[in-house]
Amino acid sequence: MNQIKWVFIIYAVLAAISIMGIGIAIGEKSLLGVIGCIIAVLIVMGMGFKTKANMRANGEL
Repeated sequence: MNQIKWVFIIYAVLAAISIMGIGIAIGEKSLLGVIGCIIAVLIVMGMGFKTKANMRANGEL
């Protein structure tokens, strides 16, 4: 069985929280909140993909 990569779980949780934030911001009718959460999702997911690519290149995956 493979070991858990905790960094990916953290990225997934942060992305899910940011996606939930989009829904909350829509409910609050906050355009700034929606934009901020969309940017947060893009940053977190980008960091996750970048980390995965680096780990794959180093043979850690």
